Amino acid sequence: MVKLSGLNDPNLVEALKAGRVGVLRSDTIYGVMAVAANQEAASRLYGLKKRDRKPGTVIAASIDQLVELGLKRRYLKAVEEYWPGAITVIVPTDNSELSYLDQGVGSLAVRVVDDAELAALLQQTGALVTSSANHPGQEPANTIEQAKDYFADEVDFYVDSGDLSGRQPSTIIRIVDDAIEVVRKGVVEVSENE
Repeated sequence: MVKLSGLNDPNLVEALKAGRVGVLRSDTIYGVMAVAANQEAASRLYGLKKRDRKPGTVIAASIDQLVELGLKRRYLKAVEEYWPGAITVIVPTDNSELSYLDQGVGSLAVRVVDDAELAALLQQTGALVTSSANHPGQEPANTIEQAKDYFADEVDFYVDSGDLSGRQPSTIIRIVDDAIEVVRKGVVEVSENE
């Protein structure tokens, strides 16, 4: 188990770039994370989460990072007004090379974070794929202790950022025929059909 002191620990960047999977905070809640461009690490994350055809969320420091990953800029430009922020947008992938990330569903949830410390990490690692720190049917972990109860030594590291129980998950939206569909209400209020 890699010992890490925080999001700015240089060993965290090294661990993620080496394909390790761990639990750390996102801009909203704790998540299990891996480098999105690393197919083996992303597949391992999905295996830990027991996610069959349910893709995680890709978080990035910028739209450019999402384009570098293989997403089409035209989809991202259409929603850039929401970023950076705690709004996750489901966009089409249109790229068979991303099937390991989108789990074959043809779309992916993406977010550009509004968190300076996390954005600094993402600038060094590239986009990360994340999924809430829990197994199906469990409440998302609010503390590292709770995450350890869920995952024990199944992950390579834990980064403790304290108790996050006051935080809400991101709002998830999908653009359908130029209208907004709210998939999950979260920390940011969004009106449908804006």
